[in-house]
Amino acid sequence: MKYTGIKSLILCGFLAFTAGCTKDFDDINTNPNAPTAVNSGLLLPQIQRDMIGSVLGETWGIGNIVIQHTAKNQFVNEDRYLWGELNNIWNNVYDNMRDVNNIIIQSDEKNEQNYKGIALVMRAWMFSLATDAYGDIPYSEAIKAKEGINYTKYDTQEEIYNGILSDLKEANTILGTTGEVVAGDLIYAGDAAKWKKLANSLRVRYLLRISKKRDVGADLRSIVNDAANTPLFASIADNAVYNFKSTAPDQFPLHTSRIGSFNEFRASKTLLDTLDGLSDPRLPIFFRPTPASDGSATPVYIGIPNGLNDVDALQYNGGPQFQSPIGKLYFENAISTQGLTIAKGVIMTYAELQFLLAEAAENGLIGESAETSFYEKGVNASFAFYGLTTPANYFAQPDVAYTGTKTEKLQKIGFQKWISLYFQGLEAWFDWRRTGIPALSPGPSNQNNNKIPVRFRYPIIEQSLNAVGYQGAIQRQGPDDLNSKMWHLQF
Repeated sequence: MKYTGIKSLILCGFLAFTAGCTKDFDDINTNPNAPTAVNSGLLLPQIQRDMIGSVLGETWGIGNIVIQHTAKNQFVNEDRYLWGELNNIWNNVYDNMRDVNNIIIQSDEKNEQNYKGIALVMRAWMFSLATDAYGDIPYSEAIKAKEGINYTKYDTQEEIYNGILSDLKEANTILGTTGEVVAGDLIYAGDAAKWKKLANSLRVRYLLRISKKRDVGADLRSIVNDAANTPLFASIADNAVYNFKSTAPDQFPLHTSRIGSFNEFRASKTLLDTLDGLSDPRLPIFFRPTPASDGSATPVYIGIPNGLNDVDALQYNGGPQFQSPIGKLYFENAISTQGLTIAKGVIMTYAELQFLLAEAAENGLIGESAETSFYEKGVNASFAFYGLTTPANYFAQPDVAYTGTKTEKLQKIGFQKWISLYFQGLEAWFDWRRTGIPALSPGPSNQNNNKIPVRFRYPIIEQSLNAVGYQGAIQRQGPDDLNSKMWHLQF
């Protein structure tokens, strides 16, 4: 009895002590200098910066090469399709999607429709990058760990595209309906009208992307024929681009690259010969003369074929001194006045929109002429992007003039679009997979069974951390390799 009494006394004392300790627990352990919520104006710039950086990284390392805008003369695995994990886009989409969703939640709570509209456009674009790179991906259950969903399903690409188009349509509806000032927007400085134009221009892109899987004519016409309610890009002033600075830490990413690493990349013979054959003044912007001829009275431009082995690539045309490097505006001169107008992170341009509309018109999906309405505007806008005027005789050249059969006209639209998308994300590759324009051939030393890749492999970590979702995706889509065609390519 005595032992029990002592035990009870100790227990009572302990309970009293713990009650006193926990009474002010929240106050004592809450850091007043560590915010638990961040406003949308502080979240937005980091999302934009991260996504543009990841896209440029994959563009430089893979996108420019696979579409034969550039080639490699050393460490040529990428050019031979020996692709390892390519996770920059995947990681940045899902890492930043939490903050995108936070902006949407906060916007609903505060009725800030401009912020919400911008976040919806960003969400649509980000998920489009991921699904266009990999195929089926986590979408409807993504970023829901707080709701207890740790093993997300992979949605079909068709479902994802439905969501992307729905987000963009909603963004068009709500942008400009509230008066909050948008801070932190590094693309349009908070201009809701320009974001509305981007939302609708992206809708055109993505409708064309899936146009071989469904009839998109009515949707396209509803956008194109209602400029008051669904405005589109009207000029290059509407281009959705990230403008880098002349000073650190927000300079064009390649500006601070090691020169040896930068010079592993050279002009692709495919693109350089195309530009040379058209006397195209974009050539000396995209590429520079061979080092042996640079600065001379007779500069020489020589591209190297894609997909050579290490020895042949390095020795091609006599070696690196006789191979054209990438243009100065994408490296040492990226911080110059001219470089700042060209070396950008691109989401979408007016030129791309015009080529999309030209294709839609030529295919009878919208009711306008493709020639002067869209095709020529696309070419002119591409030149204007680089501060150039289209040469007087450019459209008179047989390979440019908008003449011939419907197939030949579509080839010319796609051909000019391919040129215009130089160093503008992965869009040239995404578009080529759908159209097959221009006709590209794998390099002679390729290691992908003589096929140009059409997708990235899923991150290896998905096989262990989300095996059920991963397996479901490959059962629908096909083996997890570079050649399995995603939904919108299965035609």
